[in-house]
Amino acid sequence: MSSARPGHDARGAPAGRLGPLLRLPAGRPVDLGALSPSAMPAGPADKAAGQAATARLTGPLAALQERLYAAATGGDRRRLLLVLQGMDTSGKGGTVAHVIGPLNPSGCRITSFKAPTAEERAHPFLWRIAKALPRPGEIGIFDRSHYEDVLIARVRELVPRDRLERRYGEINRFEESLAEDGVTLLKVFLHLSPQEQLKRLLKRLDNPDKRWKFDPGDIEERALWPAYQEAYALALERCSTAAPWYVVPADRKWYRNWAVSTLLLEHLEDIDPRYPEPGFDVGACRARLLAS
Repeated sequence: MSSARPGHDARGAPAGRLGPLLRLPAGRPVDLGALSPSAMPAGPADKAAGQAATARLTGPLAALQERLYAAATGGDRRRLLLVLQGMDTSGKGGTVAHVIGPLNPSGCRITSFKAPTAEERAHPFLWRIAKALPRPGEIGIFDRSHYEDVLIARVRELVPRDRLERRYGEINRFEESLAEDGVTLLKVFLHLSPQEQLKRLLKRLDNPDKRWKFDPGDIEERALWPAYQEAYALALERCSTAAPWYVVPADRKWYRNWAVSTLLLEHLEDIDPRYPEPGFDVGACRARLLAS
């Protein structure tokens, strides 16, 4: 007997599409407190069903990735960029491992953005982002992104407020230019609760094999939770003109992985890449090959 909810297909996806259920309305004020980090607005009903549904997405995702990569050899400039943002322990790295891990690494470009280096600080904040963009035919994944420059920069007051305010417009124009150049932008906010973050941080401390992932600075950052929620709400509201934001409940890791995988599949299906037509006579080449 299927464990998918009524009105859902065999993949565990809603009968329609998941995207509209998780997409934030463009340009409207965002109240993250009104969105539950443990919600399951659609999809599999439990962990076992969710893991099975995610596994079933691997084949369709791999097939679309191959078509996207192949299309680029014929001159198609389209590519996809998945931007993952969220509080510490929300699962950005875990999402990359579970969602992108099964795909062909030659067609993926993964970038994890840390604190900017001295060279990067000498350039405009979008400079290092532009260098890491996916090439035609690739799927790019950003673990953190240009949004850090209106998130931590706002919370920690790293730049003057007038410069910070200008950055929202710069981000919108930058993302518009990406869309014009064939980049499909999928922006995902992994919505985590402070209670779940506490559990995950304690697990890191209590497990000797996970302590390398813990940073004492995480405690200080956690104390700034309200300020970060405000900064995220502003970024989600102000930077949605070129591409919408999708809020994925992240308290359940299995649900997070299924939801991001499903969103990725839907966006690749929208691109609908096609294998390029050969620039040679297939029949003649086959005959020559048989005669060789």
